[in-house]
Amino acid sequence: MGDNKQVPFPKFSDNICIVLIRPENDGNIGAVARNLMNFGIIDLRVVGHSGIWSETVRKRAKNAQLVLKKARVYESLEKSVSDCSIVVGTSGKREGGNKTAYRHFLSPDELPFRLNNIEGRVAIVFGPEGKGLLNEELKKCDLLVNINTWPGYPILNLSHAVSIICHSWFNNKNNYQEIDDRLLSPQLRKKLRIEIKRLVENMKTKDHRRAGIEDTLLRVIMRGLPKDDEIHRILAVITQAADSFQD
Repeated sequence: MGDNKQVPFPKFSDNICIVLIRPENDGNIGAVARNLMNFGIIDLRVVGHSGIWSETVRKRAKNAQLVLKKARVYESLEKSVSDCSIVVGTSGKREGGNKTAYRHFLSPDELPFRLNNIEGRVAIVFGPEGKGLLNEELKKCDLLVNINTWPGYPILNLSHAVSIICHSWFNNKNNYQEIDDRLLSPQLRKKLRIEIKRLVENMKTKDHRRAGIEDTLLRVIMRGLPKDDEIHRILAVITQAADSFQD
């Protein structure tokens, strides 16, 4: 019982990675590795770890040692997702009223549905136990996901949260639907962020408004899941506007 069967990994496996930011509990790293293998995902990336897996990690991973063997470690979130077209942040935090700058969430089932029939690597990012992703880290993500829970105790265990997200992804993507479109390239994603930042820095506006304007532009554009040709046209406008403000 529990042994791996010799079956091929799902076709979607090459296009999704799970990123753990500064995990605090070795047991959770192992449990996450096991969760990934349960749903045919083998690309695990860990930020802020030596990459030397303790006995606790290996024991909790059970028969998912392949995930640990292939896992990569990075110094920063940016480096861990440099080859990804879409970066999805997860958070259990909620804000009410008008303070929703970083809280336009999709549900776990909405996420794979939104990304159906498109090609390009997706990173799903999880923060450390307890605090989760910081606002500065959420700002570096293109989409946000929240797992709906009872508000009296909303924060899930890290490995449980990963399991729910991966289960939704597996159920949706395991249909092996034909790919007929492609997400924007990681290089264009990076260039878009640089040019929007330059535009906002050159705008004639109050300094305290710049961060909000930059984030809103990124969120609105990326929620539309733009493709390379669309981003080229958007970039032309943003670059010209940034140059005009600089003159």
